[in-house]
Amino acid sequence: MDDFSWTAGVSRDDAQRYSRQILVNDFGVKAQKSLLSSKVLIIGAGGLGCPVGIYLAGAGIGTIGIVDYDTVSIDNLHRQIAHKESEVGKRKTDSLKNSILALNSRICVEIHEGTFDSKSAMEIVKNYDIVCDCSDNVATRYLVNDVCVILNKTLVSGSALRWDGQLSVYHFGEDCPCYRCLFPNPPNPENVTNCSEGGVLGPIVGIIGSLQALEVLKILGMKESSYAGKMFLFNGRDGKTRTIGLRKRDKNCAVCGDSPTVIKPIDYVLFCGAGAHDKVENLKILADSERISVEEYRDLRRIEKPILLDTRPNLEFEIAHLPEAKNITLSEVKNLEAEKIAQTLEATNNRDIFVICHRGNDSQRAVEILRDKFANHKIRDIIGGYDKWAKNINQDFPIY
Repeated sequence: MDDFSWTAGVSRDDAQRYSRQILVNDFGVKAQKSLLSSKVLIIGAGGLGCPVGIYLAGAGIGTIGIVDYDTVSIDNLHRQIAHKESEVGKRKTDSLKNSILALNSRICVEIHEGTFDSKSAMEIVKNYDIVCDCSDNVATRYLVNDVCVILNKTLVSGSALRWDGQLSVYHFGEDCPCYRCLFPNPPNPENVTNCSEGGVLGPIVGIIGSLQALEVLKILGMKESSYAGKMFLFNGRDGKTRTIGLRKRDKNCAVCGDSPTVIKPIDYVLFCGAGAHDKVENLKILADSERISVEEYRDLRRIEKPILLDTRPNLEFEIAHLPEAKNITLSEVKNLEAEKIAQTLEATNNRDIFVICHRGNDSQRAVEILRDKFANHKIRDIIGGYDKWAKNINQDFPIY
């Protein structure tokens, strides 16, 4: 036997790169070799997808797939840590791929550009061992879940909003529920808030995304999961965590039950009543006679000081508002008596009342409510709200 022979569990390069995790008790060489040969799909290259992608790349996952339809914007950068100022306007898939390869050039990164929909989902998911749902909309969550069950793939799902984050692992083992077991029917789209409306703190998505990556490493490397059949809840405001047990797989579930009725992807936009994206929908629920453009409102306020009701939350009102605006939130519009609203607005002599919000959705809802409370006033919403005002009238007005 010559002096240069040895028995290797991993290569010299892999030993150097991954030694600190190989040395971890219960992980070791076997788990590392499993990671190197595994393929993981990340759906959503945003706040959750960025830490998932970076940590999986660092750990040595052999192939990472990325699905996203969007481009990098400046308001992404506080939380989507794989993207940079120089990437603004570029595709998120390309940006995340560049960051992954800058960290670990030895792995394979596959890009799936475009919306993850019923037509493409099965073909994409079938090539991966495990899926990370890092999306930010209900339609995609149901689609990802159903496809993972149909193709027998484990799903690691995370979400975050404001101060809160949550994580669960679906379809891992005989009794583990899927997403549909817990939520057989989608929520009313009007009651769903995403981070573009409700906000989110960057470290919240960082924590949840990191935990998603950790679950992937345990599942692929050790065939174990801490959150299969459980849900991890994190409140960053109070610094508290909680893990709750979930009910077992529902034998009557439409997709993973004993007699499933969903055996292929359905129309999830129709099912959920909302698009498969995290963008705010532009509603049109009023007649044209009850609406006014930002240009028309600009011309009107040059002649007189109008009565302007701003329905946004107080925090948004503090960001910026027109000087004549009075802040009465949509919730207050619903609950306050007409007399109190009139007093706040100084609405006298049957003058017209104009309503504005962030993008022109809540203002329309407010007009519907105010019709009944102010029968003697003409009430109109401002189309597109402050977002349209900033784009069309005053480019210095803050956009958020």
